[in-house]
Amino acid sequence: MRYLSVFFAVFLFTTSCTTTETVQEHTRSAEPEVFTPDRPIPYPIDVPMAFEMAVNSGTRSADGKPGENYWQNYASYDLHAEIDPETHTLYGSSIVTYQNNSPNRLNVIVVELAQNLHKEGTPKKEITEITGGKELTKIAVNGSELEETTPMARWTQNSSGYILEGTQLYIFPEAALESGGSMEFEFEWSFKIPQEGASGRMGRSRDNLYFIAYWYPHIAVYDDVYGWFYEPFLGNAEFYHGFADYELTVTMPQEWLVMGTGEFLNPEETLAERTLERYQQAGESDNMVMIADFDELDNATLSTDDGKLTWRFSSEKVRDVAFSATLESKWEGARTPVGDLTGDGQTDYTRINTYYRDTAPLWEEQTEYAQHSVTFLSDYLATPYPWPHMTSVEGAEIIGGGMEFPMMTIMGDYNTAGATALYGVTAHEIAHMWYPMIVSTNERRYTWIDEGHTTFHTNKANIDFFGDDQFDQFDLFGGYLQIAGTDLEGEMMRWSDFHYPGPAYGVASYPKPASVLYALQGVVGEEVFREAHLEVIERWAYKHPYPWDIFNTFEDVSGKDLSWFWRAWYYETWVLNQSVANVYEDGDETVIVIEDIGNVPMPVILRITLEDGSVINETIEVDHWLKGFRTKELRIETVSEVLKVEIDPEELFPHTDFTNNVWE
Repeated sequence: MRYLSVFFAVFLFTTSCTTTETVQEHTRSAEPEVFTPDRPIPYPIDVPMAFEMAVNSGTRSADGKPGENYWQNYASYDLHAEIDPETHTLYGSSIVTYQNNSPNRLNVIVVELAQNLHKEGTPKKEITEITGGKELTKIAVNGSELEETTPMARWTQNSSGYILEGTQLYIFPEAALESGGSMEFEFEWSFKIPQEGASGRMGRSRDNLYFIAYWYPHIAVYDDVYGWFYEPFLGNAEFYHGFADYELTVTMPQEWLVMGTGEFLNPEETLAERTLERYQQAGESDNMVMIADFDELDNATLSTDDGKLTWRFSSEKVRDVAFSATLESKWEGARTPVGDLTGDGQTDYTRINTYYRDTAPLWEEQTEYAQHSVTFLSDYLATPYPWPHMTSVEGAEIIGGGMEFPMMTIMGDYNTAGATALYGVTAHEIAHMWYPMIVSTNERRYTWIDEGHTTFHTNKANIDFFGDDQFDQFDLFGGYLQIAGTDLEGEMMRWSDFHYPGPAYGVASYPKPASVLYALQGVVGEEVFREAHLEVIERWAYKHPYPWDIFNTFEDVSGKDLSWFWRAWYYETWVLNQSVANVYEDGDETVIVIEDIGNVPMPVILRITLEDGSVINETIEVDHWLKGFRTKELRIETVSEVLKVEIDPEELFPHTDFTNNVWE
């Protein structure tokens, strides 16, 4: 076994209170007895060399804080989009200024073209509509247009140009981008908008709705650990984006209502007088305001000579921008408190926008759902929602569940799933405004960070909205335990696009990491957990943490070595299965035998109920199991008979078998 060499070195002559010691007469020829563990013991977690090098260089630290030398590259985008509804074609252009804050010279710039997922021949993880992908008509660097080149020409002639490979565009400028310097890029492109684009994350529906995302050339992340992130988008695992400032304009026929990421800059230039008045009223109202009802949509916007309107939005320090254009969707609005965002001691608010069609009646409560989600999560995560609006768009036929973008989310109508599920998906997508929109993680490799934290936060929001009689941690445990310990399960730390086909990716990304956060809360205590949980956000807001930054922060705040926890839960597919194996009388003592059947070592929290009604609480610390034992005997003397023994009576941990946790 891979563990034995460690065991032999560490556990010679190991005994415990439950092991009978044998006294031997030691002679010069006697061989020491070697203890062979009964179980696998978590060995140290694997930390990539690239991460260790970042710690050594001072960009990160061993205690989980960003290092004193931490840096991020930054960009500013001037984006324009126009949609032709007759052909469902988007025409786009952009000017991008990219700042190299790294200590390195960049000879290549990597750009992501997610829409090329829809190009024939591009690698994909699932069946995808073929629309031709993105047609690039202009690529320029510092005012000079580039031509397509080949890898051979690049390496033999050191020629400038670009290479297009699937969803990745590699730009080789004539001169490298020096450390501390900036470079300007220009792009022009077009593409036919798919119905369920980017695997249902954007698209069009019924000729009356567009939700546009992953639509522009997006400069990839260059970070302090791995450098350029250039892994392709395959349609499954999501994205890793850097922070940037955006100026966005969207041109549409005048009858379309548009909303996008950022501050809506020109309502006076786009909205009809009645619509504008209600829009302004909604921004000051705690109750839902009808901004444009179904029978008012024909006159909701201004008229122009050319029949088009251009809508303008501005945002700072966001990962991405998306926008919606609706023709037959009702528009409702309100505001909701987010806490003291500006530090002046006053309550701040954000706008809530809701767009839905008449085929989505459950959405009549959507504004309230969004209000509660934003306000609750701002408070629970001690980080006020930082942006001017949060907009929900009903997008049946584009998506069945939901998808998040800064300040924007698209969700299905939920007609068959019901109102409770609609609140849940709303809370989930809005919770993503913290992970990964503020704490910007690499979703393509470590989906469990953003989806797991968000699923955990969704559960907290559900409990707050519906009550703990309807929701608790078992709503998460059940999703994980359905495949726990089977061949269908994959390790959470497995890179997301490399999970086995089937439920492995989903379980390792959503319910298992959320369940494990509950388990971690049970190990370190609710107060310490919350302190560490919030400290991760505080330290890594608007930065790019890796898993080991999160692990190190929890150890730093808790003061505990939790390497056994990370190994057992995150790197393995071991399970937790603790059992009350036996209870019997031995003279004046009651003997309680606890057996740890699974391979995940965890504390055993015991509640012992006596005939006289009194209760004894005991804990078997995890250290006992880390010594390699499978069983533990507890001996107690009581004047009253033991009636009941319970493991984990508060059900803090996701046991694969709860039936053996109780003896009566």
